[in-house]
Amino acid sequence: MLRVAIPVALLAFTVFCVVDAVQTDEHEVRGLPKPFWVIICLIFPGAGGIAWLIAGRPRSILDIIFGGRGGRSGPPRGPLGPDDDPDFLRDL
Repeated sequence: MLRVAIPVALLAFTVFCVVDAVQTDEHEVRGLPKPFWVIICLIFPGAGGIAWLIAGRPRSILDIIFGGRGGRSGPPRGPLGPDDDPDFLRDL
């Protein structure tokens, strides 16, 4: 069973990384141009996918996990309802 599970998981991970790289906007990709990331993910399925997630994505997986640079953390900044909106309350 493990002989099948590991290759299937590696294939799923590779497909995820390639699709993620293809769908990312060209100007948001970090490190290398987008076609190179796709080729790296296809040639080196495990290592290329991990490299894409850490160094190529617009927001690194490490940034998401550890709350690092470049990302928004916490709830959205701004009024959630009319009673929290200062402009709305000023016009009353």
